[in-house]
Amino acid sequence: MTESPLARPRRRRLGDRADGRLLRSLNPFYRITPYIMRTRVDAQDYFTDRIEIDRASAWLRGLREGGHRGIGFLHLYLAALVRTMSQRPRLNRFVAGQKIYARNDLTISLAIKKRLHEDSPETTVKLRFDPQATIFDVAVVLEAALGENKKEETRNDTDKTARLFMLIPGTALRLLMWLLRSLDYVGLLPRVIRDASPFHTSAFVTDLGSLGVKPIYHHLYDFGTTSLFVAFGMKEREFVLDAKGSVVERKYMTVKIVNDERICDGHYYASAFRYFLGLLRDPEQLEQPPEALFDDVD
Repeated sequence: MTESPLARPRRRRLGDRADGRLLRSLNPFYRITPYIMRTRVDAQDYFTDRIEIDRASAWLRGLREGGHRGIGFLHLYLAALVRTMSQRPRLNRFVAGQKIYARNDLTISLAIKKRLHEDSPETTVKLRFDPQATIFDVAVVLEAALGENKKEETRNDTDKTARLFMLIPGTALRLLMWLLRSLDYVGLLPRVIRDASPFHTSAFVTDLGSLGVKPIYHHLYDFGTTSLFVAFGMKEREFVLDAKGSVVERKYMTVKIVNDERICDGHYYASAFRYFLGLLRDPEQLEQPPEALFDDVD
């Protein structure tokens, strides 16, 4: 494997999109799957696991005591996801126009509430990360976005675009959305729309633990290019038997992932998810950048 295309941009070729590189060397079986499963809803797979997080909790507590006061589990989730995509680049693929592409950047969309109140407005932020990011780099990006978008009066590009679209009468809006879908299908969606869209992203993440509930399986969106939706839930405590047969209390967290099965095979997904869960169980390695970045196939 060579350097990641996220670190070493390639020259755009015929068939590439502004947001992705067409994968030309895939096995014909994988290239035909988007014609068989035409939408992401057709191709959704569901994964769940329950992770012991006592070690992660102690590590985060140590970071906060060491001066990184704002770092918490959301930073860990995002940092682990960024690191996984840097080491397992096929997760950062997407299907558009019945073809499979390697995405040109690494972004994560995150829905946030302005305040933790049922009447508080919700917004969505799209965060752009360097694939070599450490958890401290992730914290800087996340805190900057949260600090700006938690303000009641703030309207980001996503909010402004949605507000503008809703000024259009219903019939005209349906026609506009058909046009945007058609343009996206052939890779000609205007950049201003693509950049504002939270649905054109490497992954969508929701942290339901902050709301005190367990995670859900969240569907993928047929509009846009998102191939992964990752949901985390609240922390749970349970009494279990340790290796010596003694009863001990352990802390757990559940993660649920919905993925587009067309972008890579099950073995690769299994390897990527094991790596991701391993980072959550043993997060110290996120303090340093990865030793290497890996490229997708041609």
